[in-house]
Amino acid sequence: QVQLVESGGGLVQAGGSLRLSCVASGRTLSSYVMGWFRQAPGKEREFVAWISGSGFVVKSAQSVKGRFTISRDNALNTVWLHLNSLKPEDTAVYYCAAGSKVSDSGGDYGSWGQGTQVTVSS
Repeated sequence: QVQLVESGGGLVQAGGSLRLSCVASGRTLSSYVMGWFRQAPGKEREFVAWISGSGFVVKSAQSVKGRFTISRDNALNTVWLHLNSLKPEDTAVYYCAAGSKVSDSGGDYGSWGQGTQVTVSS
C-alpha cells in the first residue's frame, strides 16, 4: 500500500493562492489514480479533483473548476493541487488519496493522507 503525506496548507486571504503537495512512498505512484478531497467542519467529505496515472486525464469538481488545478510528477512521486482565487467556502481539510480507478467517490480510494488545513479569510 502507498503512504501519502500532504503539505502546503495554511491561512490565506480571499483571492489568494496556495499549492498543496502530496508525496507518496512505498509504491510507484504511476500505478495509481490520485484524487484530492476536502472536508469542511460539519460537512461531508467532498470530491475536488482527480488525475489519471499518466497525468493525461483530469477532472475537477464544478465548484472549483477554473480555480483549482491538479497535476503530478511520477518521477518525483508527487501530486499537487494548485488553489487559485480562493474563497472562504474553500476552507477545509484537504486530503490526497490513491486509487486504482478514476472516480469521484472517496470510497474507491484505498490510501489516504493525514490531511492539510486550508483556511481562507474574508
